[in-house]
Amino acid sequence: MMDIAIILIYTVALLIIFLYSLAQLSLLLNYLKSRKQHDNAPTFDLNKENQIPNVTIQLPVYNELYVMERLLDNIALLEYPKDKLEIQVLDDSTDESVNTTAAQIKKLLEAGLDIQHIRRDDRTGFKAGALKEGLKIAKGEFIAIFDADFLPGKKWLLQTIPYFKDEKIGVVQTRWGHINRNYSMLTKIQAFALDFHFTMEQVGRNYKNHFINFNGTAGVWRKTCIEDAGNWQGDTLTEDLDLSYRAQLKKWKFKYLEDVETPAELPVVISAARSQQFRWNKGAAENFQKLYWKMFKDKTVPFKTKFHSFFHLLNSSMFLLVLLVAVLSVPVMYIKNNNPMFSWYFNVIAFFAMSTVIFFFCYWHTFKKIHSGGFWNFIEYTKMFFTFFSIAMGFSVHNSMAVLEGHFGKKSEFVRTPKFNINSLKDSWKGNKYINKNISGNTIIEALLMCYFGYALYSAFKLQDFGLFLFHIMLFLGFGFVFFKSVTSKL
Repeated sequence: MMDIAIILIYTVALLIIFLYSLAQLSLLLNYLKSRKQHDNAPTFDLNKENQIPNVTIQLPVYNELYVMERLLDNIALLEYPKDKLEIQVLDDSTDESVNTTAAQIKKLLEAGLDIQHIRRDDRTGFKAGALKEGLKIAKGEFIAIFDADFLPGKKWLLQTIPYFKDEKIGVVQTRWGHINRNYSMLTKIQAFALDFHFTMEQVGRNYKNHFINFNGTAGVWRKTCIEDAGNWQGDTLTEDLDLSYRAQLKKWKFKYLEDVETPAELPVVISAARSQQFRWNKGAAENFQKLYWKMFKDKTVPFKTKFHSFFHLLNSSMFLLVLLVAVLSVPVMYIKNNNPMFSWYFNVIAFFAMSTVIFFFCYWHTFKKIHSGGFWNFIEYTKMFFTFFSIAMGFSVHNSMAVLEGHFGKKSEFVRTPKFNINSLKDSWKGNKYINKNISGNTIIEALLMCYFGYALYSAFKLQDFGLFLFHIMLFLGFGFVFFKSVTSKL
């Protein structure tokens, strides 16, 4: 009975992952179709005075000592009529960055910028609370939002604001870029994952009018859209995803601009990447619980949109399924070898390996778009694909804990991702005061799983069964990478 229970759970997890891969394949087909379509969207002519709308830029920040000067200097370079632009620095900081930020804002005021330094007594609602507070006094009809590590180009507003001529457009979102993509293996695999989301997934959903999300930064909201959708709410850790779905349920349209890149800094220390991953993954699960059933019951939402939104909001929950499949794969290997009567069944479920082929195919199209094709780039891509999935599986314990907390409603504080002002390979993160020095209990579990999958590799030789050997190598290396990086980053 135990063997049957293990095989049943293993099979159901593989089936759901396979369905998720089919959803991704569908998005790839949408993406390829979208590239043949010419954009005929109506746009404002910003050369005409009467078509230039008022814009507010919101900069929600919290203890950003290392990047505030770079952020404000960059925002000051944006090209837009000064009498139509205001900047709100929504500063919830509790450290010495408050004083240095105030001094720089004073200089920008003297230079003619309409810029305010907005402070709150407490962090109620965290980022969502800060954005909501600023919105109360915002002069702009449109609200552009940037996190502290983002560096929009000079013409960014001129490239995004014109699309709001269509009065149904509630959000214009741009694609994230990465100023420190090649800093380390950690930044490379983060860029690899984000490029996939910002190229194939966002375009694929937007092309067929499936729900997409404002990504928390590097985008513009219509102020009336925010208000109509119920304003910013701080009851989930991903307030951006929450408001995005509420707005689209209110029939607001989103416009995604793949060709407008907004560079930002990727976390260079694994503790920073962990905090970011935890927030994103827990927030997605929270939003599934908060919003999906309301959406599912809405008869005006097409079935295909409900299907894609199911996997969109459960995207982070795939980590839980991957962890389950990984842990069960070792007993499954022994069951397979000790029970010949199950051999036909294992031949059938081997079909689910197609999920990996589909993911490989989908990620290649994204990689090719960013880095171009060719034989040597394909070889580089293949190495990066297996490296990325190995390390992603190494994060599965940490991310699964986040997902479980989200689904079961455990509340936690919004933990910001520390910024380091890393622009080149020469820059160092050593000495950053915001680095978390504690080693979590998850790190111990990751060490144990590294040993567990080391045993799985030994078992392959013992049983002379190498069907899962590559999978177990990836798991061994992935958990080993996450464990050792987590420990050494504290030293």
